[in-house]
Amino acid sequence: MGQKTLLPRLIAGGLVVLSLTGVALAAGQGSQGDPLITLSYLTEKGTPAILAQVDTLLDQRESALVSKLEQVVDTYAAAVAGGGTGGTSGGSACAYQVVTLRQGQVLTAAASCEILLRTGSAACVSDSAPGLVDMTGGGTLGGGSALSANHLYLATVEGRGVRATANATLMVRGSYTIR
Repeated sequence: MGQKTLLPRLIAGGLVVLSLTGVALAAGQGSQGDPLITLSYLTEKGTPAILAQVDTLLDQRESALVSKLEQVVDTYAAAVAGGGTGGTSGGSACAYQVVTLRQGQVLTAAASCEILLRTGSAACVSDSAPGLVDMTGGGTLGGGSALSANHLYLATVEGRGVRATANATLMVRGSYTIR
């Protein structure tokens, strides 16, 4: 045998060794400890499963937020609608209400309540000065002072109010009680 026959045999043997090494390395991929994942598996199985989990979590979060928002809206609506602090009737903080007092009845206002005497007569109820602020006339009323018709009065301190000295019709905005 000459060198001419030895060289092709060495090359062939080297190729066989390289092929067996490649097969051995390829056999190590995709094992249970190191799985091989294909693109088709990801697009057909993995991605839809992940998207389903995300949709479920988003639906749960949306439900929780809607519930919380409804609770806040209900609380706000109740506060606007029921602005009174007890007693016979209460006012709304947003709009004027027509209130009728019989002679001797007392409307006790919360701070920042506005009162306008439309008909009849009424006097300021206050144990200290100032009782009510006359926003129309620019002055103040002390306890027992008569209200002027069509003047807007402001209670700046909790517990101030008006007593009907005859049947009276008032327009009131803010929280109040009647006794």
